[in-house]
Amino acid sequence: MRLAREETAYCHLSQERGEKEANSIMQTRIDRATLVRRVAQRAQRDEATVGDIIDATLEEIYEALRQGEPVSLRQFGSFYVRPQSAQWVFRFNPAQRLRRAFGWSSTAQGE
Repeated sequence: MRLAREETAYCHLSQERGEKEANSIMQTRIDRATLVRRVAQRAQRDEATVGDIIDATLEEIYEALRQGEPVSLRQFGSFYVRPQSAQWVFRFNPAQRLRRAFGWSSTAQGE
């Protein structure tokens, strides 16, 4: 539910302070250590275990994409690769929840 509040907060920030200020927030990146710390706090687990789980998850995503398999993470989005001419094209299709967070969705209703 915290993510839903953050989505709502971001949307209100966009409306109240304008696009320029809202976009400056998106310029800050969350590195692996910060992600691990936040997930560990949310899940009430130790950082070493969470770090191992995140690493294993990313490796599985990488391997699936290498094999040409799409990866769908419910309420986040889908990653896929496809051959196009002499190269591979990488795509990300955000889920409706993520689209709503940025005001991109015209079909999603409520939480």
